[in-house]
Amino acid sequence: KRLVHQGMILGEDGEKMSKSRGNVINPDDVVKEYGADALRIYEMFLGPLEKDKPWSTKAIEGVFRFLSRAYRLYFTENKEGGDQFKVADIAMTAEDEKILHQTIKKVTEDIEALRFNTGISQMMVFVNHFTAHAQTPKAAMKVFAQLIAPYAPHFAEEMWEALHTIGEHKMDHIPSLSYEPWPTFNPELVKAEFVTVAVQVLGKLRGTLEVEPGSTQGALEEAAKKLESVAKFLEGKEIVKVIYVQNKILNFVTKG
Repeated sequence: KRLVHQGMILGEDGEKMSKSRGNVINPDDVVKEYGADALRIYEMFLGPLEKDKPWSTKAIEGVFRFLSRAYRLYFTENKEGGDQFKVADIAMTAEDEKILHQTIKKVTEDIEALRFNTGISQMMVFVNHFTAHAQTPKAAMKVFAQLIAPYAPHFAEEMWEALHTIGEHKMDHIPSLSYEPWPTFNPELVKAEFVTVAVQVLGKLRGTLEVEPGSTQGALEEAAKKLESVAKFLEGKEIVKVIYVQNKILNFVTKG
């Protein structure tokens, strides 16, 4: 098993919280103002789990706004000032599906690796994308409720209930979110369109190439030699070896 030492939450002054310093944050006060879900997400969003992190009241306000925007994926404000359900049984666009499956992959892998902060960052990307939709696709919103549940369980359960009690397909019995199988992603939809390969000469960066993932070494060598910033360091030199780390680095080892 992987053992991880959890870092401390420091005071806003960057020092260890203590009554003598007067920098203690009472979690009950935070929950009263922002809610338990915002507190949970904020603590996981602060940074790597094993690092010490200073508290920031201003930053938790940003997390609260994120949750508010996530709520607006499910409900929009109507003319009377109330909330109107905006989720519908509509098809996702190709871009919708891509963002959804990228989010499933990222959140799944980051939870397993205890990288909670970066999983939250990807969910923010998801919310930003779907915020622009006048109506949001039900299939995507169901998955998002599942993905955010470990971070914001109260929010997730409320949205899950809304998905099953409002709209075109109301259900008398609501299946518990807790017993739903974790969503899976389609590997074909999460492939990067392009990757950046660093081109080096004798270990020093001399240029970059934007290429399709899995491009062959031969094709990359030809393209790299045509880069002016690389060619001038190869001119008059003998290439004795080329080291290639797929999708990352192409290094020319020269002499002369």
